[in-house]
Amino acid sequence: MDCAPASETVYLPEGVRTAVKLLVVGPFAVGKTTFVGALSEIRPLRTEEVMTRAGALVDDLAGTRDKTTTTVALDFGRVTLGGTLVLYLFGAPGQRRFTGLWRDLTRGALGALVLADTRHLERSFDVMGMLEESELPYAVALNEFDGTPGYGLDEVREALDLLPSTPLLRCDARDRVSATETLIALVTHLLARTGEPEEA
Repeated sequence: MDCAPASETVYLPEGVRTAVKLLVVGPFAVGKTTFVGALSEIRPLRTEEVMTRAGALVDDLAGTRDKTTTTVALDFGRVTLGGTLVLYLFGAPGQRRFTGLWRDLTRGALGALVLADTRHLERSFDVMGMLEESELPYAVALNEFDGTPGYGLDEVREALDLLPSTPLLRCDARDRVSATETLIALVTHLLARTGEPEEA
């Protein structure tokens, strides 16, 4: 599947036959806004605000010294794959106080991509737990920041206690090609699941 070229047009290509809602989730400062922005073929909707001292009292800023803004509602972008499939990407804020919003965003979603940071894997558990409670299938992508530990995928899979069927990938949220490959892997996983027989 090819990703449509970047464009400022807001109209869908004529050949689009299927529209799918996907979530991009993960802990605070893991790169969700960057991921959606790198992929979106339209100007992404962002609801970022400058972080305040009050926010610093409740948000763990360890390892994020250069971060000055945070998403306060959602990020939204659109990607067309193969000319016939359009993906609507909804990026959710990562702080625990937005749990209610995460649950609202799962409605109507086909699945989710969980972005994770190997420096703080434990921060991903809340988000994965929420997806599992919602019975929403997901894949996990390790957003590889500069200076992150070089853990093997098997080590990370064990640390996150992922099922063997859950895709685990590496990606660079800043890079359009890497982000596209990650998204295609998620969609492939979700489409394969739709053909699975239901468990009795």
